[in-house]
Amino acid sequence: MGGTEGPAQVNIDNEKAGVELVEYGGQKVVAEVDYSGVGEKTDPLEIKLVRKLDLIIIPTLWIMYFCNFMDRNAITNGKLNTLTEDLNLKGGQYNTAISILFCGYLIGQIPSNMVLTRVRPSLYLAGFTMIWSVISALMAVVRDYKGLLLTRFFLGFVEAPFYPGALYLLSVFYTKKELSLRIALFYTGNIAANAFCGLIAAAVFATLDNVHGLAGWRWLFLISGVVSFGIGLVGLIALPDTPLTTWWLSAEERQLAHDRVKRDTTEHAGSTSVWNGLKQAVTDYRTWLFCFNMNTHVSAESFKNFFPSVVQTLGFNTTVTLALTCPPYVVSGFVSAALSWSSGKRNERTWHMIIGTFFDIVGFVMAAATTNVAVRYVGMVIFVSLSSGVNDICLGWAASTLGQTPEKKAVAMALINMLSNVASVYTPYLWPSSDAPRYITGMSASAAFSVAVIVTTWFTKVALKRDNERIRRTAPETLVLYAY
Repeated sequence: MGGTEGPAQVNIDNEKAGVELVEYGGQKVVAEVDYSGVGEKTDPLEIKLVRKLDLIIIPTLWIMYFCNFMDRNAITNGKLNTLTEDLNLKGGQYNTAISILFCGYLIGQIPSNMVLTRVRPSLYLAGFTMIWSVISALMAVVRDYKGLLLTRFFLGFVEAPFYPGALYLLSVFYTKKELSLRIALFYTGNIAANAFCGLIAAAVFATLDNVHGLAGWRWLFLISGVVSFGIGLVGLIALPDTPLTTWWLSAEERQLAHDRVKRDTTEHAGSTSVWNGLKQAVTDYRTWLFCFNMNTHVSAESFKNFFPSVVQTLGFNTTVTLALTCPPYVVSGFVSAALSWSSGKRNERTWHMIIGTFFDIVGFVMAAATTNVAVRYVGMVIFVSLSSGVNDICLGWAASTLGQTPEKKAVAMALINMLSNVASVYTPYLWPSSDAPRYITGMSASAAFSVAVIVTTWFTKVALKRDNERIRRTAPETLVLYAY
């Protein structure tokens, strides 16, 4: 049974499921499809292909992302050691050091993804992984506030290509029903870093603090940089470039990998120039809907940059505090994967995001409304657990909606990621140390941003339903519609 031949005919009745008459190897098979014209995988070759992609792409990107966040967030754990004292940081200087990384990070997003469609993603992403590893290790020799700012800025700049580039790479190999779960699995690298970097830092501080005259936080930067460099070398070999050029796929698998994603793309328009891709992305109103949605969502997630400090207000010592940062992120990994799996299985985005975001709001209110340790910690577990799943679904939704050309998709994903991370420039100032222990300003702002996510998500669904109605009127032969 071959998996590369497209559907011969489709009949979709308005928003209801229909049937698709699919031809495989000269035999026509009737398959059920949902409101967007998408059905379940039935071709054994395609099922085998997806399993192979999962076994190579996902683990490679996962460990690279783990290292990315371990390097980036070593500073938040370093604050619990002697970083602020050793560098003589005053007032809001630590908050500025947190936010300046994202200034460099934002500058490189769109140019990087424009370049990505014209180079080998494996070399590009792995190469920048090794570069940021070197800069992260150099944080160990920083002696003052000025050096910290410069290093953090350039660390952000060279980290810029990885995340939007990885999202683009995933969207090139996976269909819209598959993508959210794969982004969720990839994103658990971030979650695991948040969960276990506190434990890693606690071990480093306990065993290496002042060894050879280096403070524990300096050892943390040095170790994380060296490990990340080694992982970059692995990425050079394991990461693919495009479906048609992946060396570890057979010729038949390459063609199938290419054809199935092309067939899954609504209003597919082939390839174009990078500048036309930029124009297509910025003139599509849906790009800006997803930009706003992700910006408000990341604004609501701003607690991540201060989570160890927030947990510290529960009143435990440094070792226990770092240990307590772990369980919420462990729970988050399972919850986000389950939420994204459910979203992909049902090919549904809107209610999964709305329900997940509602529980985020509940968690923020619990953490801010009382000083009771148990209630506050349960609230922290809730808002950490649900936020990642919403993030994964929204990004997968954007990639499958804005993929008419590879160049448009690459720019759109970079633009969405760039504007969402603008939040990381201003939100650090919502979490001043003077607001401890309840951090009412930060928690209230996060709840308000979450309300905006709910409203924007619903508006996006309405907009895409109208787009589907337009397609049915103007191009009734279209097989695949927009999912929501």
